[in-house]
Amino acid sequence: MIRAKTYQNAKVQARSNPELAWWVFMRVSGLVLVFLVLGHIYMTFIAQNDIASSEYSVVINKLSQPVWKFYDWLILALAGLHGLNGARYSIEDYGRTQKARFWMKTTLYTVAGALFIWGSIGLFTFNVKV
Repeated sequence: MIRAKTYQNAKVQARSNPELAWWVFMRVSGLVLVFLVLGHIYMTFIAQNDIASSEYSVVINKLSQPVWKFYDWLILALAGLHGLNGARYSIEDYGRTQKARFWMKTTLYTVAGALFIWGSIGLFTFNVKV
């Protein structure tokens, strides 16, 4: 586990390259997610100028465009990986034994994988005629 605030300190603390890569990913994905989510909120609620912008028909029209599907999928993927890695850090910190950490991580990865697949299928197969 890396507990550094700068990249140089993280390189010193990293036991492996993947651990350093996850440390960098958490910083980059957190920053990217802020802008993606703020953009999503802006385009959904503020740019439309009316309360009806979040109605079902508007959402269907938006999700019929591949760019919006990819945009929403990118939020799903980054938020999922970011949260999954954060939960992994918590398990490493608070799991008492190696066996308990193994089962907690196995359960976490299984549930996260199922939710990601379910969300991706729901997003990309969404095709309702209005």
